[in-house]
Amino acid sequence: MIAMQYSFPLPADYDMAIIDRRIRDKGHLLDNFPGLKFKAYLTARKDNGVTESRENLYAPFYVWEKDEGLSDFICGPGFVGLTDSFGWPKVKTWVVWRADVSPDIRNARFATREIIQTESHAPLAEIRQRESDEAAGDVARGEALASVAAFEPNSWTRVHFRLLADLPKRMLRPGVQAYNVGHLSLPEAG
Repeated sequence: MIAMQYSFPLPADYDMAIIDRRIRDKGHLLDNFPGLKFKAYLTARKDNGVTESRENLYAPFYVWEKDEGLSDFICGPGFVGLTDSFGWPKVKTWVVWRADVSPDIRNARFATREIIQTESHAPLAEIRQRESDEAAGDVARGEALASVAAFEPNSWTRVHFRLLADLPKRMLRPGVQAYNVGHLSLPEAG
């Protein structure tokens, strides 16, 4: 599996209702997209008192079952439409160690994403096991509706991503970006 995210920082006075409308009008287009485990259409608003973001963002997060799904999307008309509207983003990708999803994922209203630098010569097998267990535990304990642990070996970063029904204040700490979920694209149930 591959996790993917790109982000568009928007001006402080940008009318985020434009992004909300775009998500509402186009979000369903990736429902049932081949190879997609889920896509979370994410926004953050500067100084809104909920996500406590430092800037306005449109920053979708994807988990792909296989690289073909990612490739088909990036090479397809939906991505062309996105880049025509917002420009050419840097697309971050991570190899997924673990991605657990609750049957209640459709109740997600918030998300958090934390990117962590891995120290040189860190015990990767131990980190992988610990973070995979943590992702599984987040969903099993009902603390998250989805939890992803992944890594990227070029910059040696790890990502922790969670979809949540509520946004506990303890989640809002330095290094954690919180988002509102505008829509979830998922495979067909069943």
